[in-house]
Amino acid sequence: MNEQIDYVEFPSGDRAATSAFFTAAFGWDMTSYGPDYDGLNGAGIDGGIDQGAGRVAATMVIVRSDDLDDAERRVIAAGGVITRAQFDFPGGRRFHFREPGGNEMAVWISRD
Repeated sequence: MNEQIDYVEFPSGDRAATSAFFTAAFGWDMTSYGPDYDGLNGAGIDGGIDQGAGRVAATMVIVRSDDLDDAERRVIAAGGVITRAQFDFPGGRRFHFREPGGNEMAVWISRD
């Protein structure tokens, strides 16, 4: 197993306002990936701000994996419940799950 926390995603009803806040409060730069998503730069961990209609309701920690299918099998075997099946996004593929305590998380794999 080689999974590590790699990304944090903040849901937002106003992506521009959230991005402006993080820039003003913490000096983080943003990379726009369209009208619904900004990537964080300089935050100490990769992350993003998601305004999309299908965004999660709470901040989500994302784990990077070398084998997405194996990670999904282990998540299910450990009692996790898949909340969003594997899907492609710019840069990779991921799935969402809820761990037994109720936190929604994701696991992703890079296209590289």
